[in-house]
Amino acid sequence: MGKIVAISNQKGGVGKTTTAINLSSGLSYMQKKVLLVDLDSQGNASTGLSAIKEQGQPTIYSVLFDGVNIQQAIVHLQAPSIDILPANLTLAGADLLMNEIPNKELILKNVLDPIKHLYDYIIIDCPPSLGLLNTNALSAADSVLIPVQCEYYALEGVTQLLMTIRLVQKTSNPNLKIEGLVMTMYDVRTKLSMEVCQDVRQTFEKLVYQTNISRNIKLSEAPSRGVSIFEYDINSSGAKSYGDLTKEFVKRNEGSYGE
Repeated sequence: MGKIVAISNQKGGVGKTTTAINLSSGLSYMQKKVLLVDLDSQGNASTGLSAIKEQGQPTIYSVLFDGVNIQQAIVHLQAPSIDILPANLTLAGADLLMNEIPNKELILKNVLDPIKHLYDYIIIDCPPSLGLLNTNALSAADSVLIPVQCEYYALEGVTQLLMTIRLVQKTSNPNLKIEGLVMTMYDVRTKLSMEVCQDVRQTFEKLVYQTNISRNIKLSEAPSRGVSIFEYDINSSGAKSYGDLTKEFVKRNEGSYGE
């Protein structure tokens, strides 16, 4: 049975989609079967991996609201070798539509549970908000991974998300765990990055991954080419960071690096 991990932070621009894409890709290179679920109406994970092949193709919206079978909407990629359930702007009104459906917090869970056994990991790229889409992701997930940008007010955003996680634990998903926190956009040259990183590590201790994701222009360029950092520039510092994060992720989950 696979593990569902939601990558969530209601703040935008913290490296959430970058982490979703490159962790999923890194896992595939460690021979893991991965499904990446794009739950953001911006569809950045989908375009960042060239998963939107043609106009009118089925997306996660089609699966959630139009009754399309999930297997018809999943796109099978070759490089990286992952499956992706894509999203586009049609998802923008999803919160309103979900309000009209019974057990609205469990819509995504009911879609993913039947295929969960087909994958080692299902990674959900959550929208930058705390609406019903995000609640659905947390209700479907076994754990939540929180990217934290090395900037002021970082802890404030995490605190808001933790309140939502506790609410979900009390209502729709009592087994939800915190996978961990990942420090992103780390710049060793700035005092701010080091101070924020230190504060987060003091507050959350072992929940914080040892791997910091450093600022790297290659990480910003890769999505424009429709590939992960591993295909775009395997020798970049961004590829090394996400390679290290992937190994640490697998070690935490499986007790080894899987090598």
